[in-house]
Amino acid sequence: MPYFDAASSAPLHPVARQALLASLDEGWADPARLHREGRRAAVLLDAAREAAAEAVGCRPDELVFTSSGTRAVHSAVAGALRGRRRVGRHLVLSAVEHSSVLRSAAALEAEGGSFTEVPVDRAGAVDPAAYGRALRADTALACLQSANHEVGTEQPVAETAEICAGAGVPLLVDAAQSLGWGPVPGRWSLLTASAHKWGGPAGVGLLAVRKGVRFAPADPAGEQEPGRAADFGNIPAIVAAAASLRAVRAEAAAEGARLRVLVDRIRAAVGARVPDVEVVGDPVRRLPHLVTFSCLYVDGEALLHELDRAGFSVSSGSSCTSSTLTPSHVLEAMGVLTGGNIRVSLPAGTTEEETDGFLDVLPAVVAEVRARLGAPVAAAPSPAPRASLVVDALGRRCPIPVIELAKVIGEVPVGGTVTVLSDDEAARLDIPAWCTMREQEYVGEEPADHGSAHVVRRLR
Repeated sequence: MPYFDAASSAPLHPVARQALLASLDEGWADPARLHREGRRAAVLLDAAREAAAEAVGCRPDELVFTSSGTRAVHSAVAGALRGRRRVGRHLVLSAVEHSSVLRSAAALEAEGGSFTEVPVDRAGAVDPAAYGRALRADTALACLQSANHEVGTEQPVAETAEICAGAGVPLLVDAAQSLGWGPVPGRWSLLTASAHKWGGPAGVGLLAVRKGVRFAPADPAGEQEPGRAADFGNIPAIVAAAASLRAVRAEAAAEGARLRVLVDRIRAAVGARVPDVEVVGDPVRRLPHLVTFSCLYVDGEALLHELDRAGFSVSSGSSCTSSTLTPSHVLEAMGVLTGGNIRVSLPAGTTEEETDGFLDVLPAVVAEVRARLGAPVAAAPSPAPRASLVVDALGRRCPIPVIELAKVIGEVPVGGTVTVLSDDEAARLDIPAWCTMREQEYVGEEPADHGSAHVVRRLR
């Protein structure tokens, strides 16, 4: 069964498995102790730190290991804010950061601080100049991911880092998705990453803090990890994480080029084989193994289940998932369709046959889900005399409001309007996205009883 969800967690790399097993017999003791077993563990830990620091592009004494990538982010944000509390309590971040960064920002605001979200374009990238304008005299920290976890768009980290350095603001880079593919460029100040994203074991994160960056750990100082982490490190897992990072880096150029060809094939074939699909994210400046597309008139969760039944493991940033019932903040910020979203992220070793197999089953799966929801399958009917229509979709979840809109748009003449009544949060995002995809005009949203009225004008 092909596993196409490496962006969530990559399969354990063979080198990681070998290193983990080999270090279990040597790395179980406390590396802070002076006895023989402690010294052996310390040697393994120091070697792992040097290997990881080389891959990150920092000094070994600038890098510590944490219990997860999320823990690394929370520690980085809290430590940098505490270290620069005399400057202020303002945080700058992009609108498409990982939830760990967003939660750190929310925690800051709850404690009396503030944050500014920098918008992104339709490809999911920030404008460095706009990022610079968001910096203030009281900005203590700026955060920018190296590449987006949902759509794969690479961010202009080097340019943004220069702007931040010029303003005297440290930049924290969440490199969870990109570190396995190469070092992060530019004059960043702090960096975090997570081992299971590149094929290391889960439960190992990295936090690098450059010398000269004011940093005060939020947790009480401990004996472990130069006072920046209170965890007793899992040394065998850390050794496996560092070994696998070095291994995937050695393979990155060749494997990245090979996977990029397969992803390009998916990007081209999806739009050609499945109607009403939008491939999102930057087509060029992106991670080599990841592609995301959104399908009109389908529920993302239903697509996941059907593709799983067909033998393909993928993921979704769809708004219509039973786990959250809220739109993806990444897709929302980009202004693209949030429903029917599928993310395909290929692990190392993915074959052409597996990719082609996915493309062969996808059209039938999408058609089946659309038919189940009663989605339109043919061109809109000829215009009728009615100049306006009202569609009542109250109490119905996405993508039903969009489906009902698509069914009746052809029943009004060009210039006529359709008003969709909906109380679903996703409709506020997906109706405008549908208009963009179908070249219709989204007039706007108006208050209505028990929900909102979304007005669409037919242009063609």
